Amino acid sequence: MFLELIAAVFAAVAAAGVVYLLNRLLGGRLPGWLMPVAAGAMMILFTIRMEYTWFERTSAEFPEDVVVTKVHESTAFFRPWTYVTPLVNRFAAVETSAIRSNEAVPHLRMFDMLLFGRWQPPQVVPMIVDCDAQLGAPLLDTVTFDASGAVENAQWAPIPEDDLTLATVCKEIRP
Repeated sequence: MFLELIAAVFAAVAAAGVVYLLNRLLGGRLPGWLMPVAAGAMMILFTIRMEYTWFERTSAEFPEDVVVTKVHESTAFFRPWTYVTPLVNRFAAVETSAIRSNEAVPHLRMFDMLLFGRWQPPQVVPMIVDCDAQLGAPLLDTVTFDASGAVENAQWAPIPEDDLTLATVCKEIRP
């Protein structure tokens, strides 16, 4: 965040410099208010660009085995342009090489859900999915496994059939 602020200030100084040079070339014919307006407009445009490219910049750094499964787009009245093009402010991903299963219960898959938010540190949430019943649950401290590998005390929630997380985690089971 601090580096983006520094970059926005440098962009504003560059815009003000361009207006200054243009004013010098035109013999001082530009109005005096144009330089600070150009600097402010550049800061706003730079910030908007950084907000809109955050998802692409962040997800581009992932290794090939990390799949983005959910994207949350947001709109806000104080950002009227988001009603035209919504802004991605958080998303979830799954590292496919780290999906685990038990041969005794092959329809259950354990994995880490990677959660990313624009101004938040990344979070890792251990999850379990029942591929047959299309249910998912976070692996909380209360979740246990019996001797056969079955899950006990999980807070199961239905997962829609078209959910990309379900398709990614259960890929080998569901063609």
